[in-house]
Amino acid sequence: MALGGNPIFNGKSFRGATQAPPAPQAFGAPYGQQAYGNQPYGQAPYGQQGWNAGQQGMTDAQLQDMYNQPSAGPADTGRMTFDDVIVKTAACLGFVVLGAAVTLTVGLGLASMLMIVGALGGFVLALVNTFKKQPSPALILAYAGLEGLFLGGLTRILDTQYPGVGLQAVVGTLSVFAVTLLLFKSGKVRATPKAMRFFMIALGGYALFSIVNLVLMLTGVTQEPFGLRSGVVGVVIGLLAIGLAAFSLIMDFTSIEEGVRNGAPQRFSWTAAFGLTVTLVWLYVEIIRLLAILRGDD
Repeated sequence: MALGGNPIFNGKSFRGATQAPPAPQAFGAPYGQQAYGNQPYGQAPYGQQGWNAGQQGMTDAQLQDMYNQPSAGPADTGRMTFDDVIVKTAACLGFVVLGAAVTLTVGLGLASMLMIVGALGGFVLALVNTFKKQPSPALILAYAGLEGLFLGGLTRILDTQYPGVGLQAVVGTLSVFAVTLLLFKSGKVRATPKAMRFFMIALGGYALFSIVNLVLMLTGVTQEPFGLRSGVVGVVIGLLAIGLAAFSLIMDFTSIEEGVRNGAPQRFSWTAAFGLTVTLVWLYVEIIRLLAILRGDD
């Protein structure tokens, strides 16, 4: 099925994916039926041995062992599995941690410079990986490493001002992820069309507010550390952003579930891992920013 036939491949997690080609069949005949003029499957043409001639010399025990072999699973046929997604997501998060370790251990001046490099480089690679039709493991891992540089630098700066906020943000991110996964597995939260429309509207409004806020901060109109995101307004916007990031996790889980169910190619487990990494990075940034706002108002 081409892109667009399967709804899961229209989302961000499986752009450009295709299902497996149909099983081969005789020309002009439906699958499982005999083509005109050909011998039936399993029978030998005149004067030749049948397909099972090699089995005639096998013992009963050998035949029984052959029939007892487990059928091929998704991994054996090159299909995406949940284990694939878990392993590749762990690899991405490992690169995030490695990148963060760099900016957490070098000098503060170098850490600030690496944070900017990580933010800009991560943004560029996020766009490249999002619009790339086929996933590239190298580019996805490079994105994760650059985001690690950014997160490590951000954590170091905020943790210097508000000690302990980094650890709190890590615990908060893992907690939101665990609760969201449990709600999804229980079936209580799903990415329904109505919820998706609300999400897109809220995300558009949040993106517009963030752009305006960034412009005001860069032009010096507001002198607050987080611009308009200060005080009660900052807390409300922060909670909204965390909610949007949590729902984005629901979308990622839905995409992964549908991808496995519909037999997406195994390589797209990298795309699923990329989607989860993007969402977790966003969630962490929103949580640590909200915690810093709350600590700053004390």
